[in-house]
Amino acid sequence: MKINKLIFPLMIALAAMLATTGCKRGFNGKPTPLPGANQTGINDQNNQNTLPPGNPIAPETGPMNTTPGNLATSTTWDPADTIQDRATLAAYTVHFAYDSAAVLSKEESKLVIVSESLKSDPNVKLLIEGHCDERGTEEYNRSLGERRALALREALARAGIDPMRIRTISYGKDKPADSGHDESAWSKNRRGEFILCHPKTAL
Repeated sequence: MKINKLIFPLMIALAAMLATTGCKRGFNGKPTPLPGANQTGINDQNNQNTLPPGNPIAPETGPMNTTPGNLATSTTWDPADTIQDRATLAAYTVHFAYDSAAVLSKEESKLVIVSESLKSDPNVKLLIEGHCDERGTEEYNRSLGERRALALREALARAGIDPMRIRTISYGKDKPADSGHDESAWSKNRRGEFILCHPKTAL
């Protein structure tokens, strides 16, 4: 009986001490959320900005011709307002591998000649047309043709040509160079063509 009388007051004192310690710690302002409470889905979490304000994400720095389109595009001139010369650089049409926008090493010598032509006349500008073979959807080929044209534009920029002198357009599979339906024809249709654009007042 005496032991029980001693244990009871000790238990009360211990409980009081624990309660006092908990109060001193205080509330940290971060309640533990209940499962399912105030949760609006994964998409909302993904949309939250996890970077400090003013710290932009660094751009990718891979090879330019694998992710074409990094260069600024000029809107100060329109190919329709120029005299277009398709013949001068027709022999230097660049061809591509299937389903690729990478400039093949065997085609690089053509780009040297195109760049020298542009350097020889600072007033001339260039239109690059991207083309594809007939396989694939219209939408996909339009995108691939644009990537091919942009890859050529960026290769010329690396050769020292101001990219603001160059515009691109994609025709996808709409304008085949060869109307055949085999690899011989398709290899000719996977291409980028160069059209010199002269000011109308210059000629």
